[in-house]
Amino acid sequence: MSQVRTAPTESSLIGHYINGRVTDKPSDRTLEVTNPATGEISARVALADRATTREAIAAASAALPQWSAVTPLNRARVMFRFKELVERHFEAIARLITAEHGKVIEDARGELTRGLEVVEFACGIPHLLKGEHSLNVGGSVDSHSMMQPVGVCAGITPFNFPAMVPMWMFPVALACGNTFVLKPSEKDPSVPLYLAQLLSEAGLPEGALNVVNGDKEAVDTLLTDPDVAAVSFVGSTPIAESIYATGSAHGKRVQALGGAKNHMAVMPDADMDQAVEGLLGAAYGSAGERCMAISVAVAVGDEAADALVEKLKPRVENLRIGNGLEETGLEMGPLVTRDHLEKVRGYVDLGEQEGAKLVVDGRKRDFGDSNGYFLGGTLFDHVTSDMRIYNEEIFGPVLCVVRVPDYDSTVELINAHEFGNGTAIFTRDGDAARQFSADIQVGMVGINVPIPVPMAFHSFGGWKRSLFGPLHMHGPDGVRFYTKMKTVTARWPKGVRAGSAFVMPTME
Repeated sequence: MSQVRTAPTESSLIGHYINGRVTDKPSDRTLEVTNPATGEISARVALADRATTREAIAAASAALPQWSAVTPLNRARVMFRFKELVERHFEAIARLITAEHGKVIEDARGELTRGLEVVEFACGIPHLLKGEHSLNVGGSVDSHSMMQPVGVCAGITPFNFPAMVPMWMFPVALACGNTFVLKPSEKDPSVPLYLAQLLSEAGLPEGALNVVNGDKEAVDTLLTDPDVAAVSFVGSTPIAESIYATGSAHGKRVQALGGAKNHMAVMPDADMDQAVEGLLGAAYGSAGERCMAISVAVAVGDEAADALVEKLKPRVENLRIGNGLEETGLEMGPLVTRDHLEKVRGYVDLGEQEGAKLVVDGRKRDFGDSNGYFLGGTLFDHVTSDMRIYNEEIFGPVLCVVRVPDYDSTVELINAHEFGNGTAIFTRDGDAARQFSADIQVGMVGINVPIPVPMAFHSFGGWKRSLFGPLHMHGPDGVRFYTKMKTVTARWPKGVRAGSAFVMPTME
C-alpha cells in the first residue's frame, strides 16, 4: 500500500522530503497555498532555510556512491516501477494538480502523461549510456567512451507544470546515476512530494531524490553550494539569466530555460477553421500559463486577418471556464494566484492604453460570486511590434493579432523578437512550410501543429533569450547534460614494454 500524501487541508503544513522521509518540522517562514478556483487556503508550505537545503544536499551527496554504482539496468527497473506507481495513482495526482494550480482536470491528465513519457524514455537508459567504441585507432590501440554521472544535481521548477517539468529533470538525472535535489514552486508544492514518495516506494535509495520547498534562500544555497554539480531551471528569462550566471560562476553545469513569446503564422492559404481551433487551445489552454502557449497570431494579409478575428471572436467570448474539479467539459480554469490575476489584468489595461483594438475583453466576463482567480479570454487585434503587450510575456489568456503583408515580413517579425522558444505556421503550402522551418530563428517549430512540444525522445529547448546554456532538456540532450564524457585510449603490450615517448603521441 502506498504511503503517499493526499490532498492537503487548511491546517496542513507542507514540508520537505529529505533522505527518504517527509519532514514537516515547524518553520518560522511559511506561505499560503490556495485553491485558485475558490480562493480558499488549502495549506501552508514551509520555506526551507539554508540549513534545511544543505541537509537535502548532504543526503544526496551521501546517497551518490551507492546509487551511481547501481547498474544502468537496475536503475531502469526502478524507473519502470515508478512508472507503474504513477499510473496507479494517476487520477489522484491529476486532481492534486488541478486543486493547487487550477488547470482543468483534462489538462492536468495531459501534463502528467507528458511527464510519464520522460520516465518511459529514462527506462531505456542502458541503451542511452552505451557510448562509442573504435578498434585500432592506432597500432594495437583501441578507444572507447564512457558516460558517467555528474554528481549531485538540482532542479528548480515553475508553478505552471508541477508534475511535468520536474519529470523532465529527475528521471533522466537519476537514470544516469546522479542524485537529485528538487526545489519546486511554492505555489503548488504537493505533487512533487507525492512523486518523491512514489519513487522511494519504487526502490530508489534514501537520499537519492530530495524535495525542498522554499524561496530565494533555498535557490541561492543550491546555486552556490560546492556539492551541487549541475542545475536545471525553468522559469522567466530574468531569473533564468541570473540562475545561469550565478551557477556558472560557482563552477556548475547549468541549463536554464527562460521566457517566451510564441508566434503562430497564419498564411492566406491556411485552413482557417483548423487555425482557429489550434489557436484557441494554444492561447487559452491552461489560462495561457504555458511557456509554449501561442500568444501572438501573425496574420498574413488583411483578408486572412479579418477572417481569423471574425472566427475567433465568438469562440473566445464563449470559452467554457470554471472549477476543473467540479465541472466537466471545461476549456479553461483560473489563474494561479490573485497577484498573477491582477498582473494579467494590468496587461489588458495596458493594451487598451497602447492603442490595440480590444476585440474580446476578458475583464468583463461574469463569474458570479466566485472568489477564484478567473479571467475571461482576451483578444487584441491590430497589435504592433512596439507595444509592450507584444514584446513582454504576459503568461495569461491574452492573444494578440499582428497583421503583416507577406511571408518575408512574418519571418522578419518573429526573428526580431528577443525570445525564440516555439513557433508555428499554418499553411497548405509545403514549400512555404519547409522554408519557414529553415528561416525561423526559434528552437521548436510546428507545421500545422500549434504547440510543437517535442516527444520525450527528442529534446526541448528554445533559442536566443529563451535558453541559457548549450543543452536542451530530456531526450538526447538530457542524457548529455546529466553525464560526463570520458574517453579511454588503450594499448595492451605484447610481452615487450614500450619505450618512453617524449613527443606528442600520434598513435603511429
